[in-house]
Amino acid sequence: MQVNRHFYLGLAERGVRMPIGADLVLHEEPDPEAVRRDGLSLGRVIERAARRWNTPLALPLMDLRLEKYDLLALASIPEHEAEAYQFSAPLDEQTMTALCDVSATSYCAGSLARNQAIAHIASVPGLLPVGMVIGPFSLATRLMRDPITAVALTGMGGDEQQSPEIQLLLQCLRASEAAVLRSIRAQVKHGASAIVVCEPAACTAFFSPRQLKAGSNSFERFVMGPNQRIRAALELASCDLIFHDCGELIDSMVADFAERLHPVILSLGSSRKLWDDARLVPADVVLFGNLPSKSFYSDAAMPIETLANLTRELIDNMQACGHPHIVGSECDVLFVPEAQHAIRAKVDAMMSCATHAGNAPQQALAGTAQP
Repeated sequence: MQVNRHFYLGLAERGVRMPIGADLVLHEEPDPEAVRRDGLSLGRVIERAARRWNTPLALPLMDLRLEKYDLLALASIPEHEAEAYQFSAPLDEQTMTALCDVSATSYCAGSLARNQAIAHIASVPGLLPVGMVIGPFSLATRLMRDPITAVALTGMGGDEQQSPEIQLLLQCLRASEAAVLRSIRAQVKHGASAIVVCEPAACTAFFSPRQLKAGSNSFERFVMGPNQRIRAALELASCDLIFHDCGELIDSMVADFAERLHPVILSLGSSRKLWDDARLVPADVVLFGNLPSKSFYSDAAMPIETLANLTRELIDNMQACGHPHIVGSECDVLFVPEAQHAIRAKVDAMMSCATHAGNAPQQALAGTAQP
């Protein structure tokens, strides 16, 4: 079910704050790894996370391994080998046919549990069931040993006829897009009303700003083209797009994501100043984030008072520029055993600190803000 944009804009207007924090709640369970593979238990964890942070957006675990597991199973690569597995040479036609099979329905235990968790959330009044996928380019980079060289060669004018590296990247990208579409189809079937597409590799670590400025079409070819097709598939399925990229970006990348993909929510990393990015983003796209959750584990790198000041600065500047915004983490807040108390304290500070104007957060109660 596609949700009206006014729903997300309403959350921003009411001052919702939330981390991407299901992993923290997961690790309150006696056996977190067992919960990852049990759909009902995982659904209850996601439900509890939404209730804890008082939001109707039931965000799942940001487990970006699942589509790779599902994809490589089609090439007979077992799950215990899949995370580290990478292709080193162009693939034969038989392998490509298997990897791109649109009718494939083989899913790993983690994917099955995620889908069942979405079905659980869909049965809970007042919560919006949200799915999660890795983006096609980011998945492609995890399938090969040296994607950076392949992208750079393309930026210098190379093509697949001249370069086996480029040929492999294009094959991996084609297979990845098919895998992402299969995952989306399964999550929508189980009740997802929105999908978070995570493209952290679509950033300056892979794409040279100098090459892009000189006219390279590599970002268009490897990132925007596939993601526009993902966007079209979501629209056809009446499912909302939430786009996440916590990588280092240049302005043109942000503008492309915001204008051409036109997600309901655009989630960016802490390297960006969201109040500056507001000029690049249509007024009906909610900006999400972007407090530096990747450093929450370290009191030296991110003292709690510094985080409180960053939260106040972010809220005050977003209010000043007038762009709709949901205060949140730049990425998922991961459980770290030895730093769990510091991490939870920083999430609490992000959620509760008043702004410089003295305004406390105004939460949209989960269960009362109807999707």
